[in-house]
Amino acid sequence: MLDETMEDLAINLTRRIRLSPRKSAVLFKWRRRWLVVVVGAAVAALTAPAWLALAQSNSSLETRRREFAQRLVAAAIERTRHVVRYDPAYVRIPYPGGDVPADTGVCTDEIIRSYRSVGVDLQKEVHEDMAQNFDLYPRRWRWLNSHPDSNIDHRRVPNLMVFFARKGESLPLSTRAEDYSPGDIVTWALGGGVPHVGLVVGQKSAQNGRYMIVHNIGQGPRMEDVLFNWRITGHYRYFGPVL
Repeated sequence: MLDETMEDLAINLTRRIRLSPRKSAVLFKWRRRWLVVVVGAAVAALTAPAWLALAQSNSSLETRRREFAQRLVAAAIERTRHVVRYDPAYVRIPYPGGDVPADTGVCTDEIIRSYRSVGVDLQKEVHEDMAQNFDLYPRRWRWLNSHPDSNIDHRRVPNLMVFFARKGESLPLSTRAEDYSPGDIVTWALGGGVPHVGLVVGQKSAQNGRYMIVHNIGQGPRMEDVLFNWRITGHYRYFGPVL
């Protein structure tokens, strides 16, 4: 249709101003190019707002996630000021918002308490996902669980690993320190079937420049250079249910 219209225009112009067929063909070519440019500009003008809105939305999301990670890191570091006796005992706690006694806890409790300080209740989030997708979560024979248990499920490292992979970002396991950022969650295998979890913070080791880890491996919450002390089994980012 476009070719026919432009050809008719060229023929009419040739008849009116008596252009030679060669000059008419040149005129037709340039008029067609001009039309393509105009149409392209119109399409770009129509789609530009959508692309601009998408870019602005992505930028806003990244900003909010960066700010969330900063608050999470600050909360984790604040945890190192608390005296906590390592105690893995099963405790019945309220739901939602429940916690074991403040002076007790294990490695997962430091993650739970840090997230709760920035408005994310992992007890609630993990329990709700397990209630709907129980078969996706590990069931160890020694746990003797045939259904979700909001008292303990979120306090188990294997459950947190599944939850963070499902609801957050599961990142590659790397031996390069630069691949780990403040706010990242890291899990390890300590040996003997014992898992461990900690949170990467912004402070760096004076010895090697690596980001430090806030964790509780038995002496209460501490900030230490232990990123590569054990075999890494998981690397995650989780910004809560909203982000």
